[in-house]
Parts: sequence; structure tokens; C-alpha cells
Amino acid sequence: MLGRIVEVSNDKRHLSVYRGFMLVHSTGEDRQEVGRVPLDDIAALIANAHGLSYTNNLLVALAERGAPFVLCAANHNVVGMLWPMEGHHQQAHRFEAQIACKAPLRKQLWAAIVKAKLLNQAAVLQAMGATPAPVQALAKQVRSGDPDNLEAQGARKYWGLLMGPLFRRDQQADGANALLNYGYTVLRAATARAVVAAGLHPSLGLHHSHDNNAMRLVDDLMEPFRPVIDLTVWQMQFLGPCHVNADTKRTLVQCLYQDLATDAGRTPVLVAVQKLATSLAQVLLGERKTLDLPVPGVPLPKASDPDD
Repeated sequence: MLGRIVEVSNDKRHLSVYRGFMLVHSTGEDRQEVGRVPLDDIAALIANAHGLSYTNNLLVALAERGAPFVLCAANHNVVGMLWPMEGHHQQAHRFEAQIACKAPLRKQLWAAIVKAKLLNQAAVLQAMGATPAPVQALAKQVRSGDPDNLEAQGARKYWGLLMGPLFRRDQQADGANALLNYGYTVLRAATARAVVAAGLHPSLGLHHSHDNNAMRLVDDLMEPFRPVIDLTVWQMQFLGPCHVNADTKRTLVQCLYQDLATDAGRTPVLVAVQKLATSLAQVLLGERKTLDLPVPGVPLPKASDPDD
């Protein structure tokens, strides 16, 4: 069963645990219960509001279930994440395999991820009626470790074709940029859960290497799935500018439950993320040769008609 990505976005809320449920109460003189969610249904909890309070028992219950607790700051950017200390019965063994991974293998794995991302970006362009050829051409040129930084070259071509020549990816901007921030926050939380569940350490990355980034592996593995968010944001912007609100948040969360093509057939995006993390652990342990990535060149979830 797929878990639910739960966001608390209203101000002045208190979160607690009661008989297997997360309870949400309003604060102030008229303290009332405004919602409850079964703890076992929560895949990730996103705190995206001011004046929130929560009990230690809730944080413990989430950690016991492997559900990350995500803290958001301005413009829906992630600034912190709480994840469990234990995520898999072979966790220590898999940590050791991550540490022992040699540079040539890391570079090969990163090249596979970059190629998958570029091909999925091309699939997005094809789905929304633009020419995918410029990005597809770059995917064919990716070498081990991506020394030519074709990922960045692809981004420059991709965003112009997807959002128009005047668009600039800016994490501090509003509109489409804020929608992308929120979508990536949800995807990052889901990927963090998958990484921990696979017994891998989120800080031991393949390519991302910033010293102040505790989620380097998470940021590596979410790359091929970013185009799912991009296509959804493009669909929402098709009829005109829109902003982050309850409806657009719901749409961005739901896109992670859509089916995506993989070598094993069509499977929800969230499951595909889990399969990728598990396959990485298996590669590091020498149990398989390749990553379980979205099928290259197969279109992403179909762009719906904005008039539907």
C-alpha cells in the first residue's frame, strides 16, 4: 500500500499522537480537533506553516515507521528533515558498501542517472508538444561521471523549451518557481524515505558533494523524477499564471501517485523511487549490475488537456 504524503500548511496547529493516529488541533482559546490521520498511512509529514507545535511522541512514532518529518522555510524550500536511525535490517552492511564504493562505479551510476533525467526531460517536451531533439542529443553524449556537465547544458535548453525563453529557475521567485519548489520538496521527502528504507545513508552521495548538504544521495536519486513535477507545473501554468495554494499542492502531491514506465512495467512514481533506491543498494553489494531507472525514452504520465 502506498503511504500518504501529509502536509500541515495552516498556521497555529498542534500535532500529537492518540491511539495510532496523528491528531491535528487548532491552538488558542477555541482549541478543537481539525483532523486525524492513521500513523501507518503516513509516508512523509511536511511542516509548511508558522506557529506549529508537535509532541516528541509524534516524532518518535514517525521515525519508528520510517516516515521523514520535513521542515520548510520561505517559498516552500526544505531546510531540515528528521529521519530514523534504523531503516533496514542490513543497514550497517549497506553503509559499509556505500563507503567502500570506488570512484569509477560512482561515476558510472551518476552517468546512468543523468542520462535517465535527460531522456525524461525530452519525454516531457514531447508530451507538451515541443521538440525533444536537443535534449535527446545530449543524453546520447553522457560519459562516465558526466565530465562535460551535460546535465547543466540540458537544463538550459530544457527550461527554455518548456517554460519559454524568458524563464529562469530561481528558488526565491514566485509563480512557477514556487510551484516547482513545492513539488521538489514533496519528491525529496519521498526519496528520503526510500533511501532510508533501502538501508542507505542519505549523506553518502554519488555526485552531489556540498559539505552542508545532509541529503546528497537523496538529491542524486530524485533527479530522474524531477520531470514528473515539471510536467505537472507546466500543465497548471498552461492557462495562465498560478500560485501555490491548496489546490495546486494537492495536484503536485497526486502526480507522484501516477503510473510511470519502468523495466518491470508501469508503476506509481513513488514505487519507482523505492525501486531505484533498492537497486542502488543491490549494485553496491554486487547483487546486480544496473540501476532500476525509469525506462529511457518512454513518455512520462500523459499531459492532460487543460480544457478537461
